[in-house]
Amino acid sequence: MELAAGFAPATRDDWRQLAAAVLRKSGIEAGSPEEALSTPTYDGLTIAPLYDLDDLPGDPGLPGAPPYVRGSRAVTGWDVRQRHAVPDPEAVLADLENGVTSLWLVVGDDAIPPGALAAVLKDVHLDLAPVVLQAGERTREAAEALLALAAGRGVSPTGNLGGSGAAGAELAVRCVADHPGLRAVTVDATTWHDAGGSDAEELGCSIARGVAELRELTGAGLSVEQALGQIEFRYVATDDQFATIAKLRAARRLWARVAEVCGAPARGGQRQHAVTSSAMMTARDPYVNLLRTTVACFAAGVGGAGAVTVQPFDAALGQPDAFSRRIARNTQSLLLEEAHLGRVLDPAGGSWYVERRTADLAERAWAWFQEIEAAGGAAAAAGLIAGRVEATRARRAADIAHRRFPITGVSEFPDLAQKPVARQGAGLPGPRYAAEFEALRDLADAQPERPKVFLATIGPVAAHTARAAFAANLFQAGGLATESAGPGADPGQIATAFAVSGARVACLCSSDKLYAEHAAAVAAALRRAGARRVWLAGKGAYDGVDANLYAGCDALAVLRTTYDDLEVTR
Repeated sequence: MELAAGFAPATRDDWRQLAAAVLRKSGIEAGSPEEALSTPTYDGLTIAPLYDLDDLPGDPGLPGAPPYVRGSRAVTGWDVRQRHAVPDPEAVLADLENGVTSLWLVVGDDAIPPGALAAVLKDVHLDLAPVVLQAGERTREAAEALLALAAGRGVSPTGNLGGSGAAGAELAVRCVADHPGLRAVTVDATTWHDAGGSDAEELGCSIARGVAELRELTGAGLSVEQALGQIEFRYVATDDQFATIAKLRAARRLWARVAEVCGAPARGGQRQHAVTSSAMMTARDPYVNLLRTTVACFAAGVGGAGAVTVQPFDAALGQPDAFSRRIARNTQSLLLEEAHLGRVLDPAGGSWYVERRTADLAERAWAWFQEIEAAGGAAAAAGLIAGRVEATRARRAADIAHRRFPITGVSEFPDLAQKPVARQGAGLPGPRYAAEFEALRDLADAQPERPKVFLATIGPVAAHTARAAFAANLFQAGGLATESAGPGADPGQIATAFAVSGARVACLCSSDKLYAEHAAAVAAALRRAGARRVWLAGKGAYDGVDANLYAGCDALAVLRTTYDDLEVTR
């Protein structure tokens, strides 16, 4: 059966003609529709507006078979893994009794003390529920506590001890000898993501770190095949769903290539644990995080992660409560049990876009990995890596400041009337994309009276609404209240409304036509009424106007300047 029978075949040239016509009507001139509609990534890759059969990069293999692009296993579903960073046995049991299948325990002085592991896991069947440790410098101590607990119960634990370097190698030798269901080493790529790295940078650094761990493990006496079986990779899943899908698929291809070069039998491929991004989480309007983490979880599942952690929506605020933990685990349950996402092997497989993006990302990440290796490996290239990641972080920070990288509920569509959500303890460690806007919101909330900007709306409602809404959205993103003059064009009336408002900064809002007629006079009247700065929503220079607001302007710079004008100490 031919589904397109009876329809004339469409070609790329047909699409180009139609797209070019639409662009011309929109006033956009470009050499080609692809040029006008393509989007660059932080890795320098180009996301095209259209993909077809010619974009397929080659045979990606079958699920569960080399090069594992389509998944490391020929089975469906994934391990629902939740993170715990406080010694709370009841929370651990609640998770395991309600859909969670493995535990990720953060161990340390500011988390779960190694000595508290026995209490935290007192009712957990260690041979059934895998336990993954993250203990940093206290890895040996935490691992010994877990192994001793399992030995006392006469069982062999499963999961991962979370080691690295020499400590990881020592533990791996013991795991291979005595605990076949336990791994010893975790390559945590979230470090580079949280520091601001791009997808290719996260991948290249993780592969370099993985190769360094292979050297440690084989140096301790393990075969390459045994060493490969002891390593698990932890990657970040974000709300950019296709980027996450491509990243996880590309990671498996890269690691399969490493195994191939090392001469090891290709069995099982890379073991992946995907965790929803900490950097994308917001403290303001935190319920939007439910949407972010759902998309990220979906992408992780489609991308083929073997284990997925959904961070609770309030994790940026402090210790998650029972409700947020329940929503986090139910997000996975809904995707697995009701959306049946786990019943399909590699649902993205065959997509021209996904296959092309996977291949391009893998190529870019491999080049970065080779650059790290040429510099002496992951440890020796620390300075090179830090510089590259910082450069990417700075580019993303500029996009956030200019709102080219919008953050819903924070830099876009803020709700000043929403009461902040409070939680006990410290929130997620590391920088977050929303932090600088949220710091200004906190500053505004701390004032005896919320700082205000006056919107000097000129002309009828239809003439000023669009730009007034744009200006209000920008100022409110920094916690500033806005008050409008309403319709009218009389400079005296607008200046009087400004004086009554108590504001000291004003922003003109209207159409270009009315600006030409009234902007200079209104600005002059506002100055006489005490305005310290006069902004204009839109582009164009007019007497008495200090600066402009427009799509793509540096919103953070505008907000900080306004705070200075209002004499609010930052």
